[in-house]
Amino acid sequence: MEWNPETLQNLSQCFFHTLSPAPEPRRAAEKSLAEAADNPNYGLVVLRLVAEQTVDDQIRHAAAVNFKNHLRYRWAPSSDSNSGSTLVPILDPEKEQIKALIVTLMLSSTPRIQSQLSEALAVIGKHDFPKSWPTLLPELVANLRAASQSNDYVSINGILGTANSIFKKFRYQYKTNDLLLDLKYCLDNFCIPLLEIFLQTAALIDYTVSIGGPAATLKPLFESQRLCCRIFYSLNFQELPEFFEDHMKEWMGEFKKYLTTSYPALESSSDGLGLVDELKAAVCENISLYMEKNEEEFQGYLNDFALAVWTLLGNVSQFSSRDRLAVTAIKFLTTVSTSVHHTLFSGEGVIPQICQSIVIPNVRLRDEDEELFEMNFVEFIRRDMEGSDIDTRRRIACELLKGIATNYKQKVTEIVSVQIQNLLSSFAANPVGNWKDKDCAIYLVVSLATKKAGGTSVSTDLVDVQSFFTSVIVPELQSQDVNAFPMLKAGALKFFTMFRSQIPKPLAFQLFPDLVRFLGAESNVVHSYAASCIEKLLLVKDEGGRARYESADITPYLPVLMTNLFNAMKFPESEENQYLMKCIMRILGVAEISTEVAGPCISGLTSILNEVCKNPKNPIFNHYLFESVAVLVRRACQRDPSLISPFEASILPSLQMILQNDVTEFLPYAFQLLAQLVELNRPPIAPNYMEIFKLLLIPESWKRSSNVPALVRLLQAFLQKVPHEISQEGRLAQVLGIFNMLVSSPSSDDQGFYVLNTVIDNLEYGVIAPYVAHIWNALFVRLQNNRTVKFVKNFVIFMSLFLVKHNSTILVDSMNAVQPAIFRTIVEQFWIPNLKLITGAIEFKLTAVASTRLICESPVLLDASAVEVWGKMLDSIVTLISRPEEDRVDEEPEMPDIAENVGYTATFVNLYNAGKKEEDPLKDIKDPKEFLVASLARISATSPGRFPQIINENLESTNQEALLKLCSSYNCTIV
Repeated sequence: MEWNPETLQNLSQCFFHTLSPAPEPRRAAEKSLAEAADNPNYGLVVLRLVAEQTVDDQIRHAAAVNFKNHLRYRWAPSSDSNSGSTLVPILDPEKEQIKALIVTLMLSSTPRIQSQLSEALAVIGKHDFPKSWPTLLPELVANLRAASQSNDYVSINGILGTANSIFKKFRYQYKTNDLLLDLKYCLDNFCIPLLEIFLQTAALIDYTVSIGGPAATLKPLFESQRLCCRIFYSLNFQELPEFFEDHMKEWMGEFKKYLTTSYPALESSSDGLGLVDELKAAVCENISLYMEKNEEEFQGYLNDFALAVWTLLGNVSQFSSRDRLAVTAIKFLTTVSTSVHHTLFSGEGVIPQICQSIVIPNVRLRDEDEELFEMNFVEFIRRDMEGSDIDTRRRIACELLKGIATNYKQKVTEIVSVQIQNLLSSFAANPVGNWKDKDCAIYLVVSLATKKAGGTSVSTDLVDVQSFFTSVIVPELQSQDVNAFPMLKAGALKFFTMFRSQIPKPLAFQLFPDLVRFLGAESNVVHSYAASCIEKLLLVKDEGGRARYESADITPYLPVLMTNLFNAMKFPESEENQYLMKCIMRILGVAEISTEVAGPCISGLTSILNEVCKNPKNPIFNHYLFESVAVLVRRACQRDPSLISPFEASILPSLQMILQNDVTEFLPYAFQLLAQLVELNRPPIAPNYMEIFKLLLIPESWKRSSNVPALVRLLQAFLQKVPHEISQEGRLAQVLGIFNMLVSSPSSDDQGFYVLNTVIDNLEYGVIAPYVAHIWNALFVRLQNNRTVKFVKNFVIFMSLFLVKHNSTILVDSMNAVQPAIFRTIVEQFWIPNLKLITGAIEFKLTAVASTRLICESPVLLDASAVEVWGKMLDSIVTLISRPEEDRVDEEPEMPDIAENVGYTATFVNLYNAGKKEEDPLKDIKDPKEFLVASLARISATSPGRFPQIINENLESTNQEALLKLCSSYNCTIV
């Protein structure tokens, strides 16, 4: 693309139309730009348009945004084969020209455009800096020094913002030699100018304040100091650099000043106060970093900073705009409380003062919390119940108490217990006016509870759980008005949920009708917490792992419980409430599902499914919805097979709608449910299923990798249910074509083996015989060209299944028919070395028995020329059956192919309740160890003296001992 007046005119028009409120011109302009973006030099031309002063500022801003996004997707396009991305990358000559222009252009732009170009520069920096862009940092430093001489803070902040963006990688990337070399390069070039501009700006702030300068003058100066602090954080994150250690006094002196000084000229307005708070929060993050990582070097400054932060917290109001400052300040004190300097908290009256002036004010509900509770229940629950509130005042205040309790547990427990009693007394004196005090008390108990390692059980020393539950929580749960004081009800339900293991069954069960009642509360949080409480109660286990609540406990409540759950989804905002759907799933997995309940449940679920098909937007809700359908189908139809037909009548139209409308997110779920329905049917299978089966055999159906595991699951169901249909109309050739396609790729070869194993397991040898050479050929080609440990293990399992289904002679002969004597080569090179890597109960038994039959039945291995192979195979069998899995299987036998790790797993989600029941192909053999020694005893009796010598020469000594023990255990002798 050439830069000329015509291009300028055309692009300007396009960017102008992208701002149009009318959809037609906007879409046409976006389409034109998308097409133009494939042309060489497009990015460079757009950048020149951004620089064109004669063009309207709005058009230039739109162009700057487009330029940034163009770089984001095309500077280093993703090579992800699953994304289907075919974006044309920016060519190297264009890249070099962009890099030569962008810094100067960014610094000469208006603030709005500068911010976009700074982000674009950061995109380039992420890929090219410093190795492929060695001129960037010297250019930034030169411009920074030039701008600082003229006090040009628009340019200074633009440069610092860019430096902040490109240095951020030092915060989150793993420490490697390459990263440390990049960090050293940045430190060598940027430390001195950073300190210079930091101190220069500090002096300017002091001077401006001393002469009573206006807020407009101070704002860019404070923004500059904030950016310097963020760069300080990035450059110090990995380890303490020598330069910063040598100049700690200058940095810490200014840091302390910003924490202890007020700036009335700025703080009188909300945006000015926000700027001051952001700088103070950045300082708190820096001193927390030093406290965590450089405690020894920092200890000389600690007392002053602890006092400064303490004082600061006393003056931070409860407004939500000041939350970040409050949270970062409390985090600093929390870090100190768990360090060797915790004695700062041991003074007389310190902990009560912290509790009174920091913890309680920050734990109490604010207007903002009530607003969030009412207006955005999903976010409220995410913070309150799911623990993502670590950056909220409520949670961090409790974390501070936990930190102090690490060394002063008894003191903290005594003080907080008294505070809780005071709060409850305040509530008792005026329940309507002081309900927030009770909420605060409950929150303290819940948040300061300690979780037992590795479990869901929690404990607390603050109160006696059962007594607190009876006196404080039960009255809330038994309140007849489910809509009164909803936040208090939510807190009570949360307490019940959290301490569910410690509430005796009779008491908990007495409250079950109340939980069911709360499902009818108008508050989204309350009916969500009620559903979550019921769901979690059903997971409680007693000693020995026995479920505390069983089907007999909840079945009497089932009709009203399910009615209330489905009705709750009619409340505004709860139409796709994941907590309600998860509760439905859990209940259907536990309760005894009668025909009277099953009917309304399946119609309710399919009605919801039809609705969400129109616009799937909540993947967690959708997953529990499909799991609910799957568990209902599985359990209800097992109990009463007459339900299969009505269930099909309800479900099939929904599944067919998903297929017809190509609802991508739901296709894997639909195929898994179809597999479940096919398995429930008795042959002959209905015509509508056979239509789906025909679709399944078309190669186009398999193009989306996310569908493959579910399609394989469905294909297996058909292969098991209608094997005779497979042999007709060339269908087996189509099935084996699918196997061939899947097995050729490392990301799907295990799915190919699932298909192949099901074919071998369900079809007579006479049906598959014409195709056996094709099967071996496909496997040998993959074995030769691109074998992985995963593939070889699956290959050994397949050969084992083939052997037990069709005997060792057919196995050997069919392989050797493809290539003479290949069987022995494969046994030596692949079967023997990889047998020990087999895992999984059915696979372990199958391969052990098949390998035993091979050495005891196959003339190829019993031949005198194969003595050593026979011995090595036995050695491998003994390793497999006598050693624990962790001793014989490496943690990571090979570096997995990246496709094995990602593949379709990002979008395929397995339905637990629609899972395939694994069939044991060797039900008549109970113990593979006994089968081995009995087979060896039997065969050795035909040639006495031959096999002990082979065993002695070929088995490891540990395996010889293990074999002797096995013979002794099963009273068998190898003669």
